Amino acid sequence: MQNAGSDPTGGSGFRRIWSSVALVIALFLLNASLTFQSAWPTPGIRWRGVLSIELAAFVLVLAAVARRLGAPSRRVLWWLAAVWSVLVLGHYAEVTASALYGREINLYWDLRFVPDVAALLARPERLWVVLLAAGAALLVVVLVFAVIRWALGRVGAAMAHPRERAAIGALAAVLAMLWVGQHVSPTFPATPRFAAPVAGTYVRQVRLMAATLARSAALPPSPSMHSDLSLVKGADVFLFFIEAYGAISYERPEFAARLAGDRARLEAAIHDTHRDVVSAYVESPTFGGSSWLAHITLLSGVEIRSHDANALMMTEKRDTLVTTFRQHGYRTVAVMPGLWQNWPEGAFYKFDEIYGGARLDYRGPTFGWWDMTDQFVLARMDALEVNRAPRAPVFVFFPTISTHIPFTPTPPYQPDWGRVLTSNPYDDAEVNRAYLRQPDWMDLGHSYADALAYMYQSLTGYLRLRADRDFVMVVLGDHQPAAAVSGEGAPWDVPVHIITGRRAVLNRLKMKGFRDGLVPERPALGPMNMLTSTLLDAFGDRDSSVARVP
Repeated sequence: MQNAGSDPTGGSGFRRIWSSVALVIALFLLNASLTFQSAWPTPGIRWRGVLSIELAAFVLVLAAVARRLGAPSRRVLWWLAAVWSVLVLGHYAEVTASALYGREINLYWDLRFVPDVAALLARPERLWVVLLAAGAALLVVVLVFAVIRWALGRVGAAMAHPRERAAIGALAAVLAMLWVGQHVSPTFPATPRFAAPVAGTYVRQVRLMAATLARSAALPPSPSMHSDLSLVKGADVFLFFIEAYGAISYERPEFAARLAGDRARLEAAIHDTHRDVVSAYVESPTFGGSSWLAHITLLSGVEIRSHDANALMMTEKRDTLVTTFRQHGYRTVAVMPGLWQNWPEGAFYKFDEIYGGARLDYRGPTFGWWDMTDQFVLARMDALEVNRAPRAPVFVFFPTISTHIPFTPTPPYQPDWGRVLTSNPYDDAEVNRAYLRQPDWMDLGHSYADALAYMYQSLTGYLRLRADRDFVMVVLGDHQPAAAVSGEGAPWDVPVHIITGRRAVLNRLKMKGFRDGLVPERPALGPMNMLTSTLLDAFGDRDSSVARVP
């Protein structure tokens, strides 16, 4: 017997309403999971109301199968959720890499560097970072799978009810017809908007791999690396690749304003020490990372844009800037603060001496993933190779590290260069202030500008420290910072400055398109490999020999 006032249909009515609401939520989640976009400049995501043709096709196929065979089993739904989760994770990698890194992800190239990155992070004092990151990644994957499994389960359950199956099947058919119409006729209404199919991400990866494996193994010939170096004879030549030093630092107003004072002080130090500077832009072969592609491009004069081409170059015998300077009596030195493992490129370049992180022997407080600071490395380079006599002139290759993403904590600048080499290079208060400035992953621009300011301060200090020295300093960026800082669609251009008291060198560079001062002007001179010949032209007289083919 029922209680007075009870509604025998109330429970089932609520269940029907909830079932309909849950179905709508499930379809929304499945659609959003394949159509979200990057929330630049963060690693987050957002949805802008676009639709997924893949979801429409999936619902149509599922409805057709369910009409004949019934609703999918739990086992089938589990496998569908696994496949769907792979699509979601691939879509996230694609949109996030493009927005934050500045180029499309390439699994064939990029996955092979995961062990190297893990090894770098997994040093004993940072093991907790690796464990935390791995745990967070695993949790995200589990949550994504759980949500997708629930949503697919609700859609699968709807297939057991003819009315629900017919309703969502008809909706999917309408969306499919709209998508076809938009692709066959330019006059067809563009609303609603559809996202590009996520399956295309994996198709592109297969094509990239096939193209890489099928491409010709031949690299372009080397340009003539001959120069008598007569215009730099007796001078030290420093080649400083500044990490993430991009054109954006001049062309984004907020960066230019933040750095104007430090640039003015650097230029004053140049002139006060009876030197001058000319500047230009060149196009880097890489963006947001893979600095070694820029290094080998400039040192070899051959444009190297892929990791496979870099590896192939390592197997060949080529003349480079290093060999040219060695042939003219220079001691060639690589100062590599980020080097903590084997470096096969060293044998290719034929440096006389290579100073990796261990040999540089930094004893101060750690800053960033590579511990030491650019100012320390400059001081150590000076102590080991420059400030001693008698000696031959040196050619120094130094890729910096203090402006590497995430750009913080930024080291304090130490005016006392002798103290930089001690185990107590800074006061405790300075170190504490630096450590308090942790990276803001939602806006890395401020940290980026601060890191570049530190770079300018270090160069300024070194120029004044060695005001009496005769050297040619080539300062250039390896690549633009990641798109999280540069923005989407930023050019691949980087600044290059040549600082020296040798006017003949600067005059030749101006004839090639450089301009006086620290501020480069558009257009860019060209790709970075063209800069190799430009520098050799400026450093001395060259013969008319043709390019050498290895």
